[in-house]
Formats: sequence, C-alpha cells, structure tokens
Amino acid sequence: MKKDRNTFAAIVFLAASLLFSACGVEPVSTADTYQPQAIQANAAMQEPAPPAPEPSPLMPDLQAEITDQRFVSSATPLGSFDFKNHTYPLPRGWQNPDGSESQLVDGRLDPVSVPISEDMPDEEKVKARTERRIGLSHVATKYFDVTGDGVDEAIVVLKIETTGNAIPQIIYVYEWKDEKPELLWYFRTGDRADGGLKDIRPENGMLLIELYGQDRYMLGEVETGKITGDEEQLCCPTHFTRTVYKWNGRNFIRQGDRLTFTTADPSAVPVKNMGDIVNAAQKRGK
Repeated sequence: MKKDRNTFAAIVFLAASLLFSACGVEPVSTADTYQPQAIQANAAMQEPAPPAPEPSPLMPDLQAEITDQRFVSSATPLGSFDFKNHTYPLPRGWQNPDGSESQLVDGRLDPVSVPISEDMPDEEKVKARTERRIGLSHVATKYFDVTGDGVDEAIVVLKIETTGNAIPQIIYVYEWKDEKPELLWYFRTGDRADGGLKDIRPENGMLLIELYGQDRYMLGEVETGKITGDEEQLCCPTHFTRTVYKWNGRNFIRQGDRLTFTTADPSAVPVKNMGDIVNAAQKRGK
C-alpha cells in the first residue's frame, strides 16, 4: 500500500513538472522586477525638448551707406577743414524762430525744447516758441567731385536732433573758394522710410542721391511728399528712389528719370517716374 502511495506521488510530481514546462513558466528574475524610478528617468529622456524661441527680426541699418568708409578723405583744403565745429544755415521748415544759424561744437548742438501747456497765457506761449531751437549732430562728411570740374567738394550730413526716434537729416554741399568753404546747396531729407537719406555719391561729375520711398526726390531744399500707396513702417522701407543732379553754375538741376527700386532686390529693373504712372492711373479711374 505504501508503495502505491509513493508511486502515485511520483506520478503527480512528474505530471506537474510537465504541465509547468508546457506552459512556459520560468523562474522570476530580479532584473525583470518593476522599477518605477528607472522607468520615469527613461521617460524623461525620451520627452521632446520644447522648441527654441525664434530670434527677433533685425532692424535694417538705414545709415550703413552714409557712414561707411567711402570718400572719407580729400587732398583739397576741404579735407582738412573742421566741419564738426562750423556754423550751418537751416532749410525751409526747420529754421529757428529768430532766423539764427546753428553752431556745432565737437559735432553736436543740443536742441532747446521749451514746454508749452494749454493753461499758459498766450504771451507766455509766444515767448516759449521763440526760445525753441533745433539740435544737430554730425553724421558724416564725404569728399568727391559733384560739379564736374575734377575737384572734390565736401558733402556734410547732419542729423536733426528731435526728442523722438525720427531721423530727418540735412545735407550741405561745399566747394573751396576764397580760402574757405562756400555753400553751393543744402537740403533736408525725410524720416527713414518717409523720404530718408539712403546714400549720396558721385556719378560722372554729378551728384547722385538715393532716398527711401517710392518716387522720392529733391525739390529745392526739401524732399517730395509721398505718392498714393506709399505707406509703410518707418523702420523698414521696401523701396528707394535714385535721382541725379547736375551743377549748372548756380543750381543743381535734376537729370533723367526718377528710378524706384525695391530694397529686397536692388538689381531688379526699376520703375521709372512712378508718381507719373500713379497719377495717370488715378485720372483714368475718375
């Protein structure tokens, strides 16, 4: 009887062993145990990094060509004259109330801004206005021939100092005569995209001027106004206009077409006399 029980136990053990083997049950390994810290660390490594912020767009340097190193010296007496300590007349629209000229000292003249309030008596307002003065600062002096005589003139660029961010400028053209600078022409340009000065340089003994904006050019002492549709941010002009002026012995007279280029592709074919095209289109539309 005891033998039968032992035989039966052996059969049961053998059957259980075969059953576990058939089911693929393997001993538990400590390497496969649940490890929450390792899983969290692995998840953190696989988590995508946040996107990097896009850099802010750079503002264009609208003074780059004016302040570069072209035409910065001359062997003529003008090349050694101190234009940073000189007296300058002011163009129409920017004169001092008393008609006085502006004296630069070390390249600068600070503006005089007298506040005016609505509750001030009228006579005080008038007095305050007469005390105001514009400021000026020296930007650059260039030397090249713009009269066609083969001798350098001096082109002085001054910035009108205001209390804001505007960059209107005044350009003075001097020749050397009677042992001193003789003023031939001066004119005021606009503010950045609104007729601001882009570049000034010689061309075949004449004066080439580039102003920001569409069909912008000089008429006497001031730049022309905007044409219809030429509205854009002051900081970032999309067009500029190139014009050329010839000295006739008394004045600089504009020559040829007014050429409007895009700042994005200055090498592209320009539009000639854009203001005339716009005006003609407006007339046809009436």
